[in-house]
Amino acid sequence: MFDQSTLPIPHTPRPERREVQEFVRHGLNAARELSSGLPLPGQGSTRELWAELSGLARQDLAYARIIEPHLDATAIIDQAGRNDVLTGADTWAVWAAEGPGTPLTATPSATGWTLAGTKPWCSLAEFVSRAVLTAHVADETGELTGHRRAFMISTDHPGFLPESNTAWVAQGLSDVPTAAVDFREVPAEPLGEDEWYLTRPGFAWGGMGVAAIWWGGAQSVADLLWQRCKHPRTPLDDAAHTHLGRVDLALSAASAVLDRAASAVDGGEATGEQGALWALRVRRTVAEAAEAVLREVSRATGPGPLTGDPAHIRRVNSLQVYIRQDHAERDNRALGELLLAGAEDAPW
Repeated sequence: MFDQSTLPIPHTPRPERREVQEFVRHGLNAARELSSGLPLPGQGSTRELWAELSGLARQDLAYARIIEPHLDATAIIDQAGRNDVLTGADTWAVWAAEGPGTPLTATPSATGWTLAGTKPWCSLAEFVSRAVLTAHVADETGELTGHRRAFMISTDHPGFLPESNTAWVAQGLSDVPTAAVDFREVPAEPLGEDEWYLTRPGFAWGGMGVAAIWWGGAQSVADLLWQRCKHPRTPLDDAAHTHLGRVDLALSAASAVLDRAASAVDGGEATGEQGALWALRVRRTVAEAAEAVLREVSRATGPGPLTGDPAHIRRVNSLQVYIRQDHAERDNRALGELLLAGAEDAPW
């Protein structure tokens, strides 16, 4: 297990805006250090990897959100057999989200590929030196082929232009600067073939790793209720104990499914449709557990922490934003469809 006590995690309730840059740099420096010591997913120690991610999130969810993309990028690059591009000096992000507007397009030429268009929700775009991202593939005439592909880019090209007017305005994860980026003929190097990024087993594994971070963030919110119940300033009624029991049930269910999924990943049981099934099962279970924790802790502790405890407010806001990467009922439906398509017998 990696010793997280060596990491320079800030312990202030929330860095002031003038301190955000230093906060991010601390996180990226920690990411570089962690990437040399943590295992990659699917190589026998996935449980340990996810435990480290959860532990980071329990200490500071935004900090974990800064570190996770760098670790994910190194795993993606390893899965593509391109470890030759990894150095100890670079910091990496992963940008695969899609949004409205002009899509990011990759066009080949005799001298290589270039990217043009806009990529939304590029976290840490002004801080990282390199990124793995997805783009829509065009042919040499500029016509879209209907495929997407992963690419690697450097952010020091003059055509790489983060948009300041699309910067993150939410309170949750506000210490993780996020904005759209305009690409103007930025050189790019392919990573895998068309559709490889979404069809590789590691896509599901990375999604479950993010859920491990959600679980750690939910634990950090639940810690307030634990402390209130364990060391009450005034006598507690039965309701507080009921809320604590519900929190334990939710977090224990999430822990169990993460543990079983890690075994499936390392045992070769989480590839193809089975990998997609495990990712949906894990992410939905953990997201619902996090929502249960947010609800029960709020009901148990009342308005005080949400109005007078900056650290708790930051934890709650960040967790609420982060778990919205989950697709809720749409993923419930997708899980049901995969279950029915994949087996004759019930999976439980």
